[in-house]
Amino acid sequence: MAIAYRSIFRPDLFAGQTIIVTGGGTGIGRAVAHELASLGAHVVLAARTAENLERVETEIEEAGGAASHFVCNIREEEQVSALFDFVLAERKVIHGLVNNAGGQFISPAEMISLKGWRAVVETNLTGTFLMCREAFNRCMNEQGGAIVNMLIEMWRGFPGMAHSAAARAGIENLTKTLAVEWARAGVRVNAVAPGLISSSGLERYPEAVRPMIAQNIRDIPMKRMGTEAEVSAAIVFLLSPAAAFISGESIKIDGAGSLWRKTWEVPEHGNAPAGYEGFGAE
Repeated sequence: MAIAYRSIFRPDLFAGQTIIVTGGGTGIGRAVAHELASLGAHVVLAARTAENLERVETEIEEAGGAASHFVCNIREEEQVSALFDFVLAERKVIHGLVNNAGGQFISPAEMISLKGWRAVVETNLTGTFLMCREAFNRCMNEQGGAIVNMLIEMWRGFPGMAHSAAARAGIENLTKTLAVEWARAGVRVNAVAPGLISSSGLERYPEAVRPMIAQNIRDIPMKRMGTEAEVSAAIVFLLSPAAAFISGESIKIDGAGSLWRKTWEVPEHGNAPAGYEGFGAE
């Protein structure tokens, strides 16, 4: 059965555009890919696992959208270059890039090996840089474009994920830097910073982490997790003409979680606005 995605934006918003979504085979990246395709974009899915990419491509096509995929490890410069070779050969031009791919694992800082540190930093920070640089040098320097990078809720540090917090802080600074350097070419570079999101990524964490996640939900003023669709909507906005004068910014999608330091007690309540869901929405 075809999986329909109902976006909050008008259906032809990205008609005729080609947009790359890294990490597009699962979670937030999958939701972003579906939403962009539902708005008329040809979405190029990129990630390391072919099976996931093929599944999402099929989902999008069955829903009436257009997509293609390319297996790529964004940590590897040669693979990133090959990805852009593929896209430009097939599509001629790239209008947007969503640097969603990334990863991390939970560990106290003192127990993170050098190998583990490098893997997380190279995937998140170096991979994002390579994708941005290639997009600019191969296409956007001549015809402009929009880039959206992925952060986390790391504004007060991130105990248990020192590697990812350091890498994402680097991405935020990279975002601001590129927004200034590439403004001359009409390229906008922004970022989104999701808080605790109900996504397939949570399934990879061990069972021992579940109580911590439950506590984190209680610590969010909205008293719930965010949805993949809510992150996707912010990304789509930043890619859209509505954000034409926005560059170098980071949008927090965290239910005000990054603002609350427990200096003000928020009682238990059920008054948060209902979560927006893109799949199966009526």
